Amino acid sequence: MKSNVILLVEDTPSDIALTKRAFAKSRVASELVVAEDGQAALDYLFGGGQYAGRDVSDQPAVILLDLNLPRMDGLQVLRRIRADERTSRLVVVVLTTSNEERDVAASYDL
Repeated sequence: MKSNVILLVEDTPSDIALTKRAFAKSRVASELVVAEDGQAALDYLFGGGQYAGRDVSDQPAVILLDLNLPRMDGLQVLRRIRADERTSRLVVVVLTTSNEERDVAASYDL
């Protein structure tokens, strides 16, 4: 069974609220799970921390990943996702306000 979860990895409250409002207005039926930093995202994906005991075979349909995050940045999260066989093929959409070419290139490389 395909997951009905979208994982939003975002630390800015106004961006979280905007995403929730856009999903509600568009009647997106998926459950939106919010992780406010990179470590929380990995905890969700791999069943650690506050998500200990979560069924990690039920992975999100898509991950919306901000690059600028506290504790662990988005590129570090993306590297970890791609390095693990259980998550390497997850769909990840990278969100950023960065104009740095290296951020864009690193995101595509991963």
